[in-house]
Amino acid sequence: MSTKIAHKSETKEFQAEVKKLLDIVIHSLYTERDIFLRELISNSADALEKFRHQKLLEDKVFDPDASLEISISVDEKEKTLSILDSGIGMTRDELVDNLGTIAHSGSKTFLSELAEAAQKDVNLIGQFGVGFYSAFMVAKKVRVQSRSYLPDDEGHEWSSDASGSYTITECPGLHRGTRLIIELKDDAEEYAKEETVKRIITQYSNFVSFPIKLKGETVNTVQAVWTRSKNEIKDEEYNEFYKFIGNAFDNPLMRLHFTADAPLSIRALLFVPKENFERLGFGRIDAGTNLYCQKVLIEQHSENILPEWLRFVKGVIDSEDLPLNISRQALQDNALVLKINKVVTKRFLKFLGEQAKSDPEAYEKFWEQFGMYLKEGATSDFTHRDEIAKLLRFESSKTEGGKMTSLAEYVERMQDGQKEIYYINGPNRDAIESGPYLEAFRKRDLEVIYTMEPIDDFVMSHLGQFDEKKLVSADRADLELPEIKEDKEKKDENKEPALPKKEGEKLIKWMKEVLGDKVKEVVISSRLVDSPAIIVNPDGFMTSSMERVMRASSQEMQQFGGKNLEINDSHPLMKNILSVKEKDEPFAESVVKQIYDNALIQAGLMVDPRPMVERSYEILERAVKG
Repeated sequence: MSTKIAHKSETKEFQAEVKKLLDIVIHSLYTERDIFLRELISNSADALEKFRHQKLLEDKVFDPDASLEISISVDEKEKTLSILDSGIGMTRDELVDNLGTIAHSGSKTFLSELAEAAQKDVNLIGQFGVGFYSAFMVAKKVRVQSRSYLPDDEGHEWSSDASGSYTITECPGLHRGTRLIIELKDDAEEYAKEETVKRIITQYSNFVSFPIKLKGETVNTVQAVWTRSKNEIKDEEYNEFYKFIGNAFDNPLMRLHFTADAPLSIRALLFVPKENFERLGFGRIDAGTNLYCQKVLIEQHSENILPEWLRFVKGVIDSEDLPLNISRQALQDNALVLKINKVVTKRFLKFLGEQAKSDPEAYEKFWEQFGMYLKEGATSDFTHRDEIAKLLRFESSKTEGGKMTSLAEYVERMQDGQKEIYYINGPNRDAIESGPYLEAFRKRDLEVIYTMEPIDDFVMSHLGQFDEKKLVSADRADLELPEIKEDKEKKDENKEPALPKKEGEKLIKWMKEVLGDKVKEVVISSRLVDSPAIIVNPDGFMTSSMERVMRASSQEMQQFGGKNLEINDSHPLMKNILSVKEKDEPFAESVVKQIYDNALIQAGLMVDPRPMVERSYEILERAVKG
């Protein structure tokens, strides 16, 4: 119990460090004024929790039957905001220690560190009483009336205008707890409006454990369900919470509720919506996960707590290990936040993997809506790339139209001795299967994954490999496919023989002269079966689909270097072109150029089709003349 003093009122100078602290808090520390109310409500909730604990330890406390709640009132006419709690309260000495000095800081080092941190917008404050000073961001004067839970204590009032001193006055007749009366600055009158205060409570303090009443009406009516055991929560409660936290009207597609104690204390409740509004053309969505510390909002729609490619996830992540007063800018550099990010992301990816196995139908719906985000993660998040790769889904030459397969399932179906995973890009399945690039794979019965989105080839190139199997584009120039095992006596009798070697060499040399700089090389193809020619990129990294994307994203028509033209020396067109050359070389040259342009079209690389169209009419005109 504190020692009573003879004076009814006494004015004291702030401790020097407090003067410095006030300047930091008011001018540097907090980037949003609304935060002050969150801080004061948190202090009130802390006082209530301390009383609830103390009541279990002591038989006699003052005002034992007072309801444990926080009551807020506003007066627009007087420009005041009042916050009352029925918590543990403070004695006179505690008012001096907590509000007039920094009794627990240890030394002036605390303030020097804080001043330096404030310049970087990093908040080191985490002690009772310090968050209280945020009130001076909006207050020209603060009065704190408090009475301790101790039976023999009397009430006192602490008041200050932050000019350098404070006054302690006896204040008899108080109930247990603390009341803050804030006289607002002229530019902070909005905080005397009921709708403003209600908005801040709902945003930042909605899940505080004790009732928060504004003019007698409880504001925080939604429970913090993430703090409860999963066995206690009904589906209806989860759905209602999702609608509140996600501003949604329907139920979620999936949910993950988990608790972790190591390496950090984390409680998380995450939801996957049914619809992807970004996919529907509503623009880039904001992050949907809120970061809490002990049920107090630290950051709404946090861009730091989960990677950007998980911005579609909605829900709550709560960690007691975070400093309660951490500012938004501090989150970007906070090591604890990075650890939470890594732990939660890893757990969410594990959850998706479990869903894919236990409920493939639900995962298929998820992939249809949100697969684009996992692809984004595969290209940008090296830390989780291997886990993301297991969740990717594509159509392939071994699946029915519209049916998806995983890379792991592809590997299970690989032929003996096959060392690479093959993929090919195209606008749709029909375009891919009608093109020339699959001919060699069909003949060898090799499965090819169909990548039908612009980002897919970038995903494959960033992954590089899966399960120690290299990912290889089917349109690469350096493609090495296994030899075709055929019984020589049962070869296809209808198969056209290839050109003799000398004629083949003569043909590719002449075609290279005709095409000039358009091609890097003209070579005899080992992969073509039915088509006369294909375009391949000699650059092992740049696939045709990647080049198409890069061209589409550029304002100018870029040139990405010469291509290789592979020709099928068994095709009648190639076998007869030299004889046409002997009779009409200009016409034969037109045919060669048309073959090249046709191959460009099949590769999706035709930039300007007008010369090709004009030439094709000339060839048709020649054909009808006979």
